[in-house]
Amino acid sequence: MKNTLLENNGHIVWMDVVRVVALFMLVACHCATQFSWSVDWAPNPEQLSFWGSLWGSMLRPVPIFVMLTGALLLPVKTSASAFYKKRITRVVAPFFIWTLLYCFYPLVTKALGMERETLFSLFPYAVKDFYDAPMKTALESLANIPLNFNTINLHLWYVYLLVGLYLYIPIFSCWVEKASDREKRIFLGIWAITLLLPYYNTFCNTYIWGSCTWNMHFHALYYFAGWNGYLLLGHYIRNHKWDSRKVLCVCIPMLLAGYFITYLGHNWTLSIPSHTEEMYELFWTNNSLSVMMMNVSIFLICKCAVVNNEKIKRLIANSTLCCFGIYMVHFFFVGPIVNTCMKFMHIGMVIPISAIFTLIASWAFVAIAYRLIGPKAKWIFG
Repeated sequence: MKNTLLENNGHIVWMDVVRVVALFMLVACHCATQFSWSVDWAPNPEQLSFWGSLWGSMLRPVPIFVMLTGALLLPVKTSASAFYKKRITRVVAPFFIWTLLYCFYPLVTKALGMERETLFSLFPYAVKDFYDAPMKTALESLANIPLNFNTINLHLWYVYLLVGLYLYIPIFSCWVEKASDREKRIFLGIWAITLLLPYYNTFCNTYIWGSCTWNMHFHALYYFAGWNGYLLLGHYIRNHKWDSRKVLCVCIPMLLAGYFITYLGHNWTLSIPSHTEEMYELFWTNNSLSVMMMNVSIFLICKCAVVNNEKIKRLIANSTLCCFGIYMVHFFFVGPIVNTCMKFMHIGMVIPISAIFTLIASWAFVAIAYRLIGPKAKWIFG
């Protein structure tokens, strides 16, 4: 089998491929989000709901980013303090800068005469408070930063998760470094069982394995549950080789099965008249079985990638530098590009085409900023 761990100027090429695919999925996911939030006011809500669900069920990319983190950082080779200083500071500074920009964007645009309907089309989930009382809402949102994100920078929920992972990784790393492959597989097997819990908690019983009113979340398998499974999975996949043909034979059916479970399950919960917000997100939950099936399949398929063109290698390698910046800035492009595409093409193609243009625009913006500002741009874009 040809070794796919090809290095290009310090980059592992297949990981660059994974990162670019995940970035496209991320941007497309948020283009689909525009459909979900616009259903109430659009003239064709049924079509928006259909296509938003069709594409949205396919685009759950966050576990891929966590697997990349595990693949790249486990086991940690430095001290915990050095790891925290390098990783967390690179995340926190851009987070504050972009939170400021998102929070005060409605205030500036309103002062410049932007109509409520226009802002609604750009940020349909945030317009009520941010347009009616922009200064008050912005200041309240900024004061709330230590506790949580706000409605105009919804995508920054991931930063809180990322900081939590960074805090945990040096501790988890001590076990990962010493554990055998068999022990890692046992951990992943137990973790896989916990991926069924969202369905059980929603449809059967809120409590299981010792959880109760005075022990809400810390059930028997709590320490095997959640994002640490994706961290370990990324590390495990990186360090094992599989025949490309076998990967495709296993992963393509698994990808399709995961997608249909996600799509059909999501539509079924939407058909329940009394469905809650939690039920709306149930089959899109990152730590659920069907989403795991899709993400692991995509990760493994991308690991089989062999890129021979040097220009393409250099381009996708640039995603390492620009990835976090793209994540931060892309929401400013999503609304205008989705709205523009809605005017010129079939509604079924709006999400993927918008995602392509949004990714190109965001990537170009960040790359140009790095070219103009140089290394100092890391404090803005991470």
